[in-house]
Amino acid sequence: MTPRAAVGDKGYDAKANRQAARSRGICPAIPYRTTTKEKPKFFPKALYRGRARIEQTMGKLKRFKRVALRCEKTDENYGSFVALALSFILIKSVHTT
Repeated sequence: MTPRAAVGDKGYDAKANRQAARSRGICPAIPYRTTTKEKPKFFPKALYRGRARIEQTMGKLKRFKRVALRCEKTDENYGSFVALALSFILIKSVHTT
């Protein structure tokens, strides 16, 4: 599966990173630094907004101690606990009053 977009933060703002993504057919959604001299007029803001949701979900997932410390020995058990923690996060977000 080839990704269609690569989302990164300003730390990855380099011509080499953008060119590497474009050579693989991937649209780079990396914001430009304020000191960049040649900024293009178009920036995919809709793609970049999704990054915030991913960061927030990963932050919530790391609150589960067993997942953050990776206490499970096998990948299967660890994946099961990640799925369980994500289901708790999803249920809490749906059933809020």
